[in-house]
Amino acid sequence: MRKVWAIIRREVVERVRTRAFLISTLLFPLLMAGLVILPGYLMTRSTGTKAIALVDASGDSLGIQVQRAMLAARIGKGDEARAKYTVQRFPAPGRAAELRDSLVAFTALSRKAAQGFDGILMVTDSTVSTGRANYYGANVASFDEMRDLEQTIRPIVIAKRLSSIGVDLGTVTQAVRPLNLETTKVSNGKLTAESGGSTFALAYAMGFILYFALLLFGVQVMTSVIEEKTSRIVEILASSLTPFQMMLGKVVGVGLVALIQLGIWASIAAYFGKNQGKIMAAFGATPGASPAFSLPAMPIKLLLVFFLFFALGFLLYAAAYAAVGAMCSTHQDAQQMQMPVMMFVLAGFFSTFALMRDPNGTAAHVLTFVPMLSPFAVPLRYSIAPLPPLELAGSAVVTLLGMLLVVWVASRIYRIGVLSYGKKATLKDMVRWIRTA
Repeated sequence: MRKVWAIIRREVVERVRTRAFLISTLLFPLLMAGLVILPGYLMTRSTGTKAIALVDASGDSLGIQVQRAMLAARIGKGDEARAKYTVQRFPAPGRAAELRDSLVAFTALSRKAAQGFDGILMVTDSTVSTGRANYYGANVASFDEMRDLEQTIRPIVIAKRLSSIGVDLGTVTQAVRPLNLETTKVSNGKLTAESGGSTFALAYAMGFILYFALLLFGVQVMTSVIEEKTSRIVEILASSLTPFQMMLGKVVGVGLVALIQLGIWASIAAYFGKNQGKIMAAFGATPGASPAFSLPAMPIKLLLVFFLFFALGFLLYAAAYAAVGAMCSTHQDAQQMQMPVMMFVLAGFFSTFALMRDPNGTAAHVLTFVPMLSPFAVPLRYSIAPLPPLELAGSAVVTLLGMLLVVWVASRIYRIGVLSYGKKATLKDMVRWIRTA
């Protein structure tokens, strides 16, 4: 056992001290923070107050009402809200096209220009009946800005249309008031404080963490075996360690590195979620411009279930990746040989979306007892509705037995394959190694 711990210590120390580990540990949180901060920063900088020239060819009060609605529109909320539009109205009965053409020369000019407009909005007598208005500007490719402008003037047009046929606007407004469906999770016949959004976020986060860890660190196990074979270090290790001890130390060591890095990322994410407003304000971004970011809360029981199946799943897949590395002598061969293992990982991750829709269906119960897929299925199902103790224990036992079987098969392949050079192993070779190792 002391020799296995020596391998584990070597794997952890060598990987944690590498420049790649340090850079990825710091770069990934910065990248994720940038994905949250940058949209808010760009929105703050790009959605400034727009100067609009309103060509009013309606002949009644439509243009005045549109102007009032646009002046009342705001960017943001509270005391820090800014005007979304500055509007200068140009009455143009009978000469709308001529006035529009004269204003085009003052539209979409450089910000350094003393006078100019960002766009021209033209309303006519037919705007109420046809529901059509014309806008001319350089920002017409911005779907968000065009949608905001439509939503600003649409209520005015609808109100004028209803008023023209004698319908009371207040009555219609009350009748078409939207319905807001508020969701609350029920677990074991009791109400919880979780909403549908938080339940989905938690289930998706657990599936993604396992998927990410398997693809990132499982491949590291495979490439590490190939590198040791290429450098012939494995021949030196084989003189004092059994192949099973080498594989076990490598898998557990890389698993500990994965937990260290994921723990650092989770801690940074928790700090960012708690201080998101202050961090965004320090970068000059409006806190309300980006959606609030926070880690979903995990009950202790769910956390234990997740760690149990994460450990079993990681050991299972990491052993399979180690076997793939032992069968190959080059990275090019490994890219092809790892496809069956990767397909199971992808199947487990994408099955989480189907399980969210029916976590207690037949498919969910079947996947719970499939060792290659249960590390994805069980934590997700448990996060939505805790499994019966007997079903949870049965799934853990089946997954443990499946993991031991994969480790046993992988160790027998590893025992011979790690000292095999020159060619990629075939299916016939693998069967012979398993039988004779």
